Amino acid sequence: MLRILFVCHGNICRSPMAECVMKDMVKKAGKEGQVHIESAATSSEELGNGVYPPARRILKQHGIDCVAKTARQMGWEDYARFDLLVGMDRWNVKNMTRICRGDPEGKIRKLMDYTDRPGDVADPWYTGDFESTWRDVVDGCRGMIEALGLQKSHHKVSE
Repeated sequence: MLRILFVCHGNICRSPMAECVMKDMVKKAGKEGQVHIESAATSSEELGNGVYPPARRILKQHGIDCVAKTARQMGWEDYARFDLLVGMDRWNVKNMTRICRGDPEGKIRKLMDYTDRPGDVADPWYTGDFESTWRDVVDGCRGMIEALGLQKSHHKVSE
């Protein structure tokens, strides 16, 4: 089973959005049993808090539920537990690498590196622009689905 951890600063906006979007895409592709997905924070500021209301609202607008998600902090042991640790921006990646005491296996990536426009996922905490974040997350998750070969299988029925 492939294990993916999405990470941002507080685990209340971007990384839970990515977790929930990716779970939805994997489910729609019929690959639920093949992938385990979680999200976490690099900081302890929001531990135990739910997904930030505007992030929850935009997910709900797209038919995705994230009500049960609460913020947790990533630890160095997550490096061994997950196959991919996916940060939302360069600062997340820097902090993830510090928390994990390096990245000897090359497991730490940025979500937007799975798109044709590498960079950082827009941070709605500062901009209030959850639409841009939604687009970045969806594009990044779509790119990951493709890169990891998790698209829906299309089997032809022979006559």
